Order: sequence, then C-alpha cells, then structure tokens
Amino acid sequence: MEYEDIIYEASDGIATITINRPEKQNSFRSKTLEELTNAFEAAEDDSSVGVVIITGAGDRSFCAGGDISEMGKLNPEVGRKFLGKCLKLSSTMRSLSKPVIAAVNGYCLGGGNEINLHCDLTIASEKATFGQTGPSVGSVPIWGGTQMLPRTVGEKKAREMVFLCQRYTAEEAVEMGLANKVVSHDRLMETAVEWANRILEMSPQSIKLTKTSINFESDLLYSSFTHGREMLALVYGSDELTEGMKSFEEKRKPDFRKFGK
Repeated sequence: MEYEDIIYEASDGIATITINRPEKQNSFRSKTLEELTNAFEAAEDDSSVGVVIITGAGDRSFCAGGDISEMGKLNPEVGRKFLGKCLKLSSTMRSLSKPVIAAVNGYCLGGGNEINLHCDLTIASEKATFGQTGPSVGSVPIWGGTQMLPRTVGEKKAREMVFLCQRYTAEEAVEMGLANKVVSHDRLMETAVEWANRILEMSPQSIKLTKTSINFESDLLYSSFTHGREMLALVYGSDELTEGMKSFEEKRKPDFRKFGK
C-alpha cells in the first residue's frame, strides 16, 4: 500500500508509524485507519521488527481523534463501516506479537487517546495533553473509552474523563496510569527508541507470551466493542451529533440543552 496519511519506516528492529496529517491535528479519517492497520500488519509480518513506535507528525498533536469533516457526514450505514475500521485497527494492535509504544507529542484526545489505550506503553512529551471528547460533540467513546479506560485509570476517573471532557497534562496522565513516563519534548523520540532497544534485548518469545497473557482479560471485552459499534452507528446523523459536530467546526459551544434529557 502507498501511504498518504501516515509514514512507515523500519530499521534496526524498530518500526515507526507516524500519523502524517498535521494540518488536521493528525485526526484520522477512514483512509488513515486503513493505512494504520496495513502498517501494523506490515510490522507483524516483518521478522526483523521487534517493537513498533507510533507518533504524530509535527509538534502539536499525537492524534486529536476522528476527523470531524468526515464524521459529521456519517449516517448509520456508513458510520457502522467506519467503526468497523476502528475495530479492525485496534484488534490488529492488540493482537500484534510485538510491543507498541505510543510517543505522545501533543494533543491526545478522543479517538486519539483511545489509540493510546491500545498501545502497550506510553511515553509523553511535557507538551502532551490527554482527554476524551465524545459527549462534548454528541458522540460516545466506545472504542476503548468505556472499556479500556476504566481498567487503566479506574472507574471513577474514567467517568470523570468522559462525563466532563476535561483535559489533563502529561504529568497527570502518568499519575493516573494513562502514560508511563514524561520527558522533555526534544527527548521524546530518543526516549521511545531507548525503550524499544531495551525491549529488543529481551527474549521475543517471552515478550510475545507476556503481552498475550496480560491482554487476556481485556480481550474478553471484544463483545463490548461490537455492541458499542452498533449503538454508536445509530447515533450518526442524529440531531445531537449534528449539533456537536457543527458547533466544533464553527468554533462555538454546542447547545445540547435544547434536546432535553
């Protein structure tokens, strides 16, 4: 596959995948999801690769979630296919026999934070910002926010993150277990490579079996992901989602109060 939305590089045992849409805050569209899935599959098939690092292009964003310009136009039928691509990507990342390190260089919001949740380790730049955005735009974080997030930060904190849609610093992300380490912005990729090289010193068989074992309980949550896909697909095209997406594009606060409770 020739990539348009990402950059894939592999050398010295490390595959680096960069979401390359800085003009869109590295938000993902359908094409991005397809290319990311293909890149992770390429890393899995490459016997010379032992670790994967995923990051975002530029200095502002790791990934700011789904591209509003595409998501705002989804209807239940098309939305279901879009969410299917999300699930295919996360399943590929989770089943990868090699550790995935997220090098978070900026905004890590909404679906971007859910990509982070599907990574094995997270190193954050001091400039990184984490958070969920679903309810603020009329959506729901069913791609890990309602499954993986409570297991990562605890149920109370996960509810806070989703219900209030607040943003958290890199230091706060480490405190709550959402990231492993904070480093200066200019040392982010250097540190990610250092961690990757340390992993490459380990038995690949042991790393693979360890990842499989750690994933066991949360792998049983797959039915929750598919259940969530069916529910969220029905929301696409709704008045509330339309208001949320439209307000985001117009850079104004959404008026959800008019819809009642």
